[in-house]
Amino acid sequence: MTARRLLLTGLVPLLLAATACGGDDSGTSTSSSGKKLDKVTLTLNWYPYGEHAPFYYGKQQKIFEKHGIDLDIRAGQGSQKTVQATGAGQTDFGWADTPAVLSGVDAGVKVKSLGVFLQTTPSSVQFFESQNIKSPADLKGRTIAGTAGDALSKTFPIFLEKNGLSESDVKVQNTDPAGKIAAVISGKTDGLLGYASDQGPTMQNKAKKPVSYLRFSENGLNFYSNGLIAGQKVLTGKKDLAQRMAKAVSESFAAAEKAPEPAVASMDGASEQLPPKEVLSEQFATTLTLLHTDATQGQAPGVNTEADWQQTIDVFAEAGLVSSPKAVGEYWDSATAMKG
Repeated sequence: MTARRLLLTGLVPLLLAATACGGDDSGTSTSSSGKKLDKVTLTLNWYPYGEHAPFYYGKQQKIFEKHGIDLDIRAGQGSQKTVQATGAGQTDFGWADTPAVLSGVDAGVKVKSLGVFLQTTPSSVQFFESQNIKSPADLKGRTIAGTAGDALSKTFPIFLEKNGLSESDVKVQNTDPAGKIAAVISGKTDGLLGYASDQGPTMQNKAKKPVSYLRFSENGLNFYSNGLIAGQKVLTGKKDLAQRMAKAVSESFAAAEKAPEPAVASMDGASEQLPPKEVLSEQFATTLTLLHTDATQGQAPGVNTEADWQQTIDVFAEAGLVSSPKAVGEYWDSATAMKG
């Protein structure tokens, strides 16, 4: 999260409105070709950034319309709030980080995933190339900016352990999310814990210095990241809509992957807080490296496996983010989700 976007969180209220998707006039619209469409709200995990290009491209290219959906894309205020809003029926669908879904379900929020699209975690240690950090071993004695209690800080000790290090080998300086990039640029810390598809490109753009990464996924630790979620009301009463939405999102990601520049361009005007185009392009390019695990290579975006879900649950149970791990089916609606 960039400082600018985080600071604006407190200034711009998230206006969520429950939207009917059924047959009444307020819940439907008519396309230019005369097709009846269901009005659907999708709340993102944050203000729009490069990862979200497929939604805007899918809307521009009328992929959602093809599936009978009139899509309204809304900014979010973090995955946790998106999970809560989706569970409460304040938005039809959400785009949220899987750890937030797991902890939400653990706390009794009635949501399920319709498919994780970022199946390789973007979690990483990020630093300027000049730090000469080439492997996890080079982190010994370093100071890294992190935020206490978030998924990154919870899983970092597991990352260290898998690479022969202990928590005492690396100092994690508790830093507000808005201040992590500034801490690295100012030299107060040697790096930060962040997402390769978000903070890294922003930090590189701000400092005009090349940024390097130690990705968790390339160093022994992978787990699911962002995906499409729905609440109980949609899953039980509008299963057909949920299935159409999952297919439309999958097709939008596939189309955007084939046309990255037009996909990024489709975000023009999406938000006053939109990052510069070069940052959006790098964010989306990184996002495209995260769409599959070994088990889903060659499959449509959003196709998941039970084994990958179980691995993710196990990681966050070990990290203490999930206190009462449940069966995969309690988190993922495989019957409604994309099929391989």
